[in-house]
Amino acid sequence: MRAEDLTCRELVELVTEYLEDALSERERTRFEAHLSSCPGCRAHLAQVRETIRILGTVPPESLSEEAERDLLTAFRGWKRGG
Repeated sequence: MRAEDLTCRELVELVTEYLEDALSERERTRFEAHLSSCPGCRAHLAQVRETIRILGTVPPESLSEEAERDLLTAFRGWKRGG
């Protein structure tokens, strides 16, 4: 692996920025180069896109306060690495 190659873990961490078109040109190039050779990461990106598509059709008010709290807690734990 070359130093400029993106790892699968790095790609997973950059998916949101990629989908929001917030990566630098260099990072986008690395991201897309990795995708071109990694079927697992292509599948992961497709799953994230599908999740966003499906969740975009769920009205926010349909989520219970408990479910919202649980999701936020899980997300905060994930962001801290725990």
